[in-house]
Amino acid sequence: MTARVFLESVDPWINWDWLSTHIPLVLGALGEHVELTAIALATGLVISVPLGVAAHRSGGLRLAVLGFFGAFYTIPSLALFALLIPFTHLSGTTAEIPLIGYNVLILVRNVLVGLDAVPRDVLDAADGMGYRPLPRLLRVELPLALPSIFAGLRVATVSTIGIVTITALIGLGGLGSLIDKGLVENFHTPLVVATILSIALALVADLLVAGAQRVAVPWARPV
Repeated sequence: MTARVFLESVDPWINWDWLSTHIPLVLGALGEHVELTAIALATGLVISVPLGVAAHRSGGLRLAVLGFFGAFYTIPSLALFALLIPFTHLSGTTAEIPLIGYNVLILVRNVLVGLDAVPRDVLDAADGMGYRPLPRLLRVELPLALPSIFAGLRVATVSTIGIVTITALIGLGGLGSLIDKGLVENFHTPLVVATILSIALALVADLLVAGAQRVAVPWARPV
């Protein structure tokens, strides 16, 4: 008996009968993918903004933060999973730590770029108007840094959606579980459906962040 070739052409790219009976499975995987992505992005943003502000104020802290998270970013996610599992087991925490760490580097860099780009004369004018450090940060510096922060958030969003697929290897589902199913069972449909949904999710998420940027930063819209 001749062995089947991996994903041989006789297997249709999408088996509509299978898909029609597995819609809850697909929607569940999509929902879990969105949840893992949202947690990683929200937590990364909460960590990155104050960390970026602190690093902007201190050259030594800037080097330490960028150095640490730069080194963290070079560690493959699978290696991080293997290192974390003895401590955090097969849990959401194991998946989120690498995702959050990767996001922090991207977001902190953009927070720093945005704050560095605030014109010195604007800061002097704010000081002349009597702004103390915290109000100046909240009402002048961070608003002017928002375009850069949103740019980093868009990059982090798209990259996180892609990386989340790897969490299926530690049993956390997401669209990666369908891709894994297609590979293991030598079956096109779940692999193709998950790939299409992952791409579509990244495009929709990018458009949503871009839309949020237009609302939050109306002065940065192109004329």
